[in-house]
Amino acid sequence: MHEADVVVIGGGVIGCSIAYHLAKKGVSVILLEKNDVASGTSGACDKAVLLQSKNPGLHLKMALESVKLFPDLQKDMDIDIEFKNAGGMIVIYTEEQWEIMKEFVERQNSYGLSVSLIGKDEARQRQPAFSKDIIGSTYSAMDCEVNPIYLSLGFFRSAKRYGAKAMLATEVKDIKVKDGRVEGVVTDKGDIATHTVVNACGVYAPFIGNMVGIKVPIVPRRGQIIVSEAVAPLVHGDINCARYITAKFNPELLGQGESARLGIGLSLGQTENGNLLIGGTREFVGYDRRTTHAALREILKHASNLVPALKDVSIIHSFSGLRPYTPDGLPILGPVPNLKGFYMAAGHEGDGIALSAITGRLMCDVITEGKTSMDIDMKQLSIERFKEDDVNDFWTSHNCNGHTF
Repeated sequence: MHEADVVVIGGGVIGCSIAYHLAKKGVSVILLEKNDVASGTSGACDKAVLLQSKNPGLHLKMALESVKLFPDLQKDMDIDIEFKNAGGMIVIYTEEQWEIMKEFVERQNSYGLSVSLIGKDEARQRQPAFSKDIIGSTYSAMDCEVNPIYLSLGFFRSAKRYGAKAMLATEVKDIKVKDGRVEGVVTDKGDIATHTVVNACGVYAPFIGNMVGIKVPIVPRRGQIIVSEAVAPLVHGDINCARYITAKFNPELLGQGESARLGIGLSLGQTENGNLLIGGTREFVGYDRRTTHAALREILKHASNLVPALKDVSIIHSFSGLRPYTPDGLPILGPVPNLKGFYMAAGHEGDGIALSAITGRLMCDVITEGKTSMDIDMKQLSIERFKEDDVNDFWTSHNCNGHTF
């Protein structure tokens, strides 16, 4: 039988970050993953660490603190995670969007993000490839980017360097509980004795929660992304549009039509190799990971309206990822009441990469010290903020009632 102080379930960027922080502190850790590292959501996203896309408040506060940790992480890892402050822009097409973003920018500045509104001429000076049809954009030099797969692997390899053990291609079958306390994990590779389990399974967190009678309010939200051939530098930094913010926080404002139904909102960036990553959608389609022609057409139509040169660029690949979405857009972090030793660390939706560093740090603090020294209110992230009936309604309304959690 295996044994560990902590068992982390989930080999995505969140699980690997938690394992890294715990192992670095000298905690005995076993990381369990049904497939391979970053084989799920963490390996199916773009490179943006866009602070501007975070809702002013706790969400943005966490992202700002998380980004501060990345430079030291880069130094501690034996792999280049391609982290850099490349800046970012949110493109504005209409006067109505300008007014919405004006208020959004004011609130973000009040929480410590340096961001401003700029006119069309300055926006096109920064991005010459932009269409003349825009009326302006936001700009923040604080926006960053990182290679999500390299980041996940960096956490994973560094965790092992500090003594963590990993069991890949290993499926969790059950969690042993006795007298309201975790006692172990049952896998298809044998049992593991432990008194602490972290559920870091992203969109699959409800299935793990079900093993211990916990209803986890997380549903998948599909995001489709297109990859182009490698081309000469065309865009710089992270680019989103005001529709992206609308699709993320207020999808009802998108109106009607195919684009609205798919939650189309532009995210655009260029990799170190020259490939363009063009997204994306925000769709509630259960656990369906397929890409669709309808969505890809709408993404390209939207993107080429902003960057006309994309019409002459060849597409080589497309993929989709399932983002773990919660009712209030915040992750679920910390201990679960009435079950000693069981912790949640999931529900980051499209912000898992950006929040991975601070999530690992917070979870390590809470597990080892019972609290965190960081200025983050963990009560706002607790699963206790959701009522059981609300969770059931949430699952049903988002096309997940066909799954038995």
